[in-house]
Amino acid sequence: MSSEELGETLLPKRVALPIFASDPLSSVAYATQEILLVLTVGGTAFLYLTPWIGLGVVLLMAVVVLSYRQVVYAYPSGGGSYEVVSTNLGANSGLVVAAALLVDYVMTVAVSVASGVDNIISAFTALASYRVLMAVLFVVLLAAVNLRGVRESGKAFATPTYLFIAGILIMIITGFVKMAFGHSPVASSAKYPITPTDHNNTLTGFALLMLALRAFASGCTALTGVEAISNGVPAFRRPKSRNAAQTMAAMGITAVVMFAGITVLSLTSKIHITNDGCQLVGFPNCSTAPQQTVIAQLAAAIFGGDHSVLFYYIQAATALVLVLAANTAFNGFPLLASILAQHRYLPRQLHTRGDRLAFSNGILALALVNVALLVAYKANVTNLIHLYILGVFTSFTLSQIGMVRHWNELLRTETDQRARAAAKRSRIINGFGACVTALVLVIVMATKFTQGAWLAVVAAIFLFVNMKAIHRHYDEVADELAVDAPAEVFTRPGRVHGVVLVSKLHKATLRAIGYAEALRPDVLEAVTAAVDRDEASELERQWDEFDIDIPLKVLDSPFREITKPVVTYVRGLRKESPRDAVAVFIPEYVVGHWWEQPLHNQSALWLKSRLLFMPGVMVISVPWQLASSRRAGGPARRAPGAVRRGEPSPLTPPRR
Repeated sequence: MSSEELGETLLPKRVALPIFASDPLSSVAYATQEILLVLTVGGTAFLYLTPWIGLGVVLLMAVVVLSYRQVVYAYPSGGGSYEVVSTNLGANSGLVVAAALLVDYVMTVAVSVASGVDNIISAFTALASYRVLMAVLFVVLLAAVNLRGVRESGKAFATPTYLFIAGILIMIITGFVKMAFGHSPVASSAKYPITPTDHNNTLTGFALLMLALRAFASGCTALTGVEAISNGVPAFRRPKSRNAAQTMAAMGITAVVMFAGITVLSLTSKIHITNDGCQLVGFPNCSTAPQQTVIAQLAAAIFGGDHSVLFYYIQAATALVLVLAANTAFNGFPLLASILAQHRYLPRQLHTRGDRLAFSNGILALALVNVALLVAYKANVTNLIHLYILGVFTSFTLSQIGMVRHWNELLRTETDQRARAAAKRSRIINGFGACVTALVLVIVMATKFTQGAWLAVVAAIFLFVNMKAIHRHYDEVADELAVDAPAEVFTRPGRVHGVVLVSKLHKATLRAIGYAEALRPDVLEAVTAAVDRDEASELERQWDEFDIDIPLKVLDSPFREITKPVVTYVRGLRKESPRDAVAVFIPEYVVGHWWEQPLHNQSALWLKSRLLFMPGVMVISVPWQLASSRRAGGPARRAPGAVRRGEPSPLTPPRR
């Protein structure tokens, strides 16, 4: 797609919802489960805390959604938390948010895919040994779909997300109807008592508070991805801000209803789930058999067993949407990386759009990191979840503080009373949001740091330091290349000394000589290194026989080297005449197959790697196309900006 077709990729609300909100919507599939996993370390004695913890998560979701609606209206250009914090709190604070978000986007993919695989295994337990392979294949599939472009991936992800929402709502309604008629569903795990991990179910005081806070921190995974809509406002159709705000409200309401319904039904059906299956007394093959997820147990209890059609529907929809929820990160990560690259905090290649108008390099980078992460952690949600959500609340807190400063600045200059009233109302919302999310950040840090969250902190610090270093490098290069006076550009060397490198006398050598002569340097000579004295003598004989009209200089090479004698000779030319430029012409073969590349041009590659570091030396490759290159017909793969086969000429009118 050409750049002019970018407008065609803008999204209506019905497609934007599954693209940007699939992460928070799908996280209800494991948020309740994470709360229960923490509380059951003490057996069933502390499950009474679940409703209060769930209520806290619901209230937090409402606060965060309301706060980010203010961001959507105030910053419609996208960038979300990064732009808000950079503008209002400074570049360093912005980089803290950016580093935290990049880490969290990576974890979003890993946790969502691993959880999706868990739900597949819940329906088909024989697949348990293929957990890592399935997770890696799903990441590769997601990357491939996203490389096709935003609109195409939107169509691919919309239907599964809506099927998941419909399935969960049908399950919740059916469960509550059964409860109303006195037939409360009972989970298959309800018959298995839980052995406490620490054999102590009488925690009180501070220990009980820490357990509840840890469960709350795990339940806050339901909020991951909420900020994605504020990052992606430019991808919405006009009016962008209003459509994004309405989509965010729809996402918040839907997520709250599903999370609350699943939490209530989980308690009613007496679901028991633990980190170690052997804590479930009587659970068969506890050391090898996988436990069913909370969603799977609910579906089986409500729809009449784990062989019913609706059970498989729920599992299929949940697994699919969890895998596709990673699309939130596949949209957010490349976009944020592109903005950072534009601001010179990441390599410029991440700012490049591919030929389908997607940020191809960012998509590929995210996929590669996640493949490594899933393999290292064996696609285990319990192990990955501890690295999660730390970045979310870092960005939540700093962005809300930034929004408070934004409204303060606006109120200093705004005179319209209605606008001032709206700004004051927004300031209250963002201020309250900052306080709440800061408190949650402290809770998450305190309860998850020693369990693995420290790795996320280290990764964020590593990114922050590297982004600062990249920015400093780009600034130094810009200063070095800055032109102080126009005359600098036109400074010419006194003379040009041409050097044609020769190994043997053949067609490629003759083409290089002809090209060098056509450029008419002031001095032109051929140079060869005498690696083998007999071969050098034969070359000199052929040179005289063919009566080539430029001198041939044979460099002594007692240690059978090519690079060092040539580099030493060129350096000597520069020392003799520092104002002269040296143009080195190197004949090179163009091959048509990848396996031919290691067989040719290796000496030329080493020479160029040394000569390019020498000031005043120009290295000119003179290609000779071998027969295999002509048969290949050019490069096989397409990179951004590559020449495309069958492309119309610039004079051809564009297709309508």
